[in-house]
Amino acid sequence: MVFDSLHLAVIVFLVAAAIFAASPLVIAAFIAPRSGGGDYRMPYECGIAPHGKAWDHYAFNYHIYALVFIAFDVDVLYLFPVGVAYRAAGGLFPLVELSYFLFFVLLAVVYFIAKGVFTWPKRITL
Repeated sequence: MVFDSLHLAVIVFLVAAAIFAASPLVIAAFIAPRSGGGDYRMPYECGIAPHGKAWDHYAFNYHIYALVFIAFDVDVLYLFPVGVAYRAAGGLFPLVELSYFLFFVLLAVVYFIAKGVFTWPKRITL
């Protein structure tokens, strides 16, 4: 392999991109204000001083609900184009493919039910 001007240009642009990406981080590290006392470590709650355990508001299962919702939302995004293009497809092959996809979605739902993801806690401790 011969090193020519195109290789040099790629290397120069990669180095320039790395410098361009790292320079705001380095500049901010030098000129950013530092504060370590007072209310610096307190969570911000609309200007009101927090009370109780302010860091423990939400249980982890709320994040699981959000991830499951996003997963099924993406599944619907895959199903919509299939439903629109189903008329143009011929034969049973698209139906078999769709059945495989829906089978794995149903398998995921059964797995989530077995793991207890869909059970809402009776009492959430704060």
